[in-house]
Amino acid sequence: MSLIAPITILNAWRLQQLIPMPYQMKFGQVYQLILIANSLNMVLPSKMGDVAKAYFIKEQGHIDGCLSLCLIIFEKLCDMLSVLICCGFGLFFYDTKSQVLEGVSIFIFLAILGGFVILFSAELMPTIDRTLKINYPRLHQKSKNLIKSWRTLNHYIWHNKIIFGKIILTSLIISFLNFLQIWLLIIALNAWTPFLISLALTPLAILAGLLPFTFAGIGTRDAAFIMLYQPFFNTPTGAALGLLCTSRYLLPAIMGLPFLGRSLSFIQQKPHYQKEL
Repeated sequence: MSLIAPITILNAWRLQQLIPMPYQMKFGQVYQLILIANSLNMVLPSKMGDVAKAYFIKEQGHIDGCLSLCLIIFEKLCDMLSVLICCGFGLFFYDTKSQVLEGVSIFIFLAILGGFVILFSAELMPTIDRTLKINYPRLHQKSKNLIKSWRTLNHYIWHNKIIFGKIILTSLIISFLNFLQIWLLIIALNAWTPFLISLALTPLAILAGLLPFTFAGIGTRDAAFIMLYQPFFNTPTGAALGLLCTSRYLLPAIMGLPFLGRSLSFIQQKPHYQKEL
């Protein structure tokens, strides 16, 4: 469970690296935002607490709303791609005759391909912008600032290859540490699964916990662990693994509660201060 600390620190450091230089934030501020997102993820479905980080960044006066939202979207895309890459790597070595897992492997490959297209889609933005302007003028009016911000962020990252390399490598390390931690939890329960097989199955359980209308993945993630790991250990062990995985999200969420309360108080008082000024 002590791996929670370096995982959280790496998440904060990566977000700090993503923020363009004119808007740079201190590491302590970014770390607080990560903890706040963990707190909100326990009550908001599909990890919407991560999206709420964009709101807190905007309200604290660091980045405009569209750019901060693009920042979080880029961060979550890196997370998703690294999870899918780890899962695909594990499935490649998982010798199984299951047609379901074979179908999942194809889906993951297509998802990785689509994710990279979105991640590097800055050059497609002018075409999308023109298409929306011609066919959907109202939608274009609402989304033009978002498209402009996405291009700005992509150009910043692409013109800083070192930063891009750091973000991709850090994302892969974060995902690897998450899956290593869950594999160590399996061992702590006196069960056994080869690490590469765990690398294939654990991401599928994590993705099940991201389904819409689930709160912190409780229930769906537990059921996925029980079902996916049936060939390796019994149902009570799978349920215990699900409970321990929930604690991985609960501990940072508890740590983030004081910062969440402070940030909400700041936002509530902000209009009052602006009025006085």
